[in-house]
Amino acid sequence: MKSGQGTWRSSKHRRGTIRKAHNVKTVHSFTYFYLVYDAAMSLEYPFEQAPPFGRTVEVAPGVYWLQMPLPMSLAAINLYLLDGNDGWTLVDTGIRGAETRDLWLQTFEQELGGKPINQVICTHLHPDHTGQAGFVCEHWRAPLMMSYSEYYQARMIGSMISAGSSWQMEQHFTRAGFPPDFMETMREGRRNFLPQPEDHPLPPAFIRLRAGDELPIGENSWRILVGTGHSPEHVCLYSEQLRVLISGDQILPVITSNVSVHPTEPFSNPMVGWLESHERFKQLLPDDILVLPAHNLPFYGVQERLQQLIDHHEDRMLLLEESCIEPQVAADLLPRLFARKLEGHSRFMALGECLAHLHCLISRNRIERFLDGEVFRYRSIDPTLAERARPNAHEAPDDEPKMV
Repeated sequence: MKSGQGTWRSSKHRRGTIRKAHNVKTVHSFTYFYLVYDAAMSLEYPFEQAPPFGRTVEVAPGVYWLQMPLPMSLAAINLYLLDGNDGWTLVDTGIRGAETRDLWLQTFEQELGGKPINQVICTHLHPDHTGQAGFVCEHWRAPLMMSYSEYYQARMIGSMISAGSSWQMEQHFTRAGFPPDFMETMREGRRNFLPQPEDHPLPPAFIRLRAGDELPIGENSWRILVGTGHSPEHVCLYSEQLRVLISGDQILPVITSNVSVHPTEPFSNPMVGWLESHERFKQLLPDDILVLPAHNLPFYGVQERLQQLIDHHEDRMLLLEESCIEPQVAADLLPRLFARKLEGHSRFMALGECLAHLHCLISRNRIERFLDGEVFRYRSIDPTLAERARPNAHEAPDDEPKMV
């Protein structure tokens, strides 16, 4: 393995130095940057910078970190190679397109030490994680490994993008208070996600991963942990021997992953699953493990970060409760959550996040939803709100939702 400069260290010998999080300024506006930076600085970052695209650095014995570029505000995704002695296990693959594919060819030649990739794991369905799965699996004749829900939803989304809009989708946005011309904006944006002729489709077969599975890779065993909310059955890999967690998008150190209600399931409640997953991970994971996330830098402090993520969403929900004393349409609540004027796909993602918080509040009997003409309105109904409210003590709004 030809790796870049880097060292691994046992979690028993953690450095006391706290390092600045990577590329924070590209993630949020200055106002919110200060709050997130303060939270992120309570974590510990053992690596000051990421390796160059397509190159690797060893972060634990037999665990190598590399990055691939992304064409979005988050400029890169973290991918991981696990040394299996006679070959490699790849965790996540990067986004579709020639740039990433060419970097993979460079990585194959320069970074694998002459050994093949034996298996490919995708933590979840999103295109920055699965976009090159078809290419890598075909190149090495390596099986794809995913959870059941993630694999089949990834295949379904591909067909949905090609199919376009529907009356159900139009109704979803109308009831949220969006104008009719928003659907035309979505149709235009859909073209950016259509597969290109040179793209390799997701492999037609996969090996199913389940919570609790143990994967022997080289000298170590990796246990499958499953979370939900950001995606339906998100896979994380935990090695007790190495004290390492590959967290995908389930636990990120600087930003929060998108938790959204989508037009395909307009009455879903993903936030409940997200919060329950984090509470469960708090019970399962020791605090001294190294967390290898899909974005930002590897870090220590998983227990604190899990609580920060829970607290963030609880704060957003209380803010929405306070905003719905008088009935509100979802579209009119977006400025309470996001500081920037939202357009196109950002507006679509912002609505999804807003509805995820509102639906969780409905399930807690704190907000009611009722149909007023063609739109849904949301009204706070919990008599204890006056005691719980803290209108001047909320986190500042995010700049905009992130495609994570």
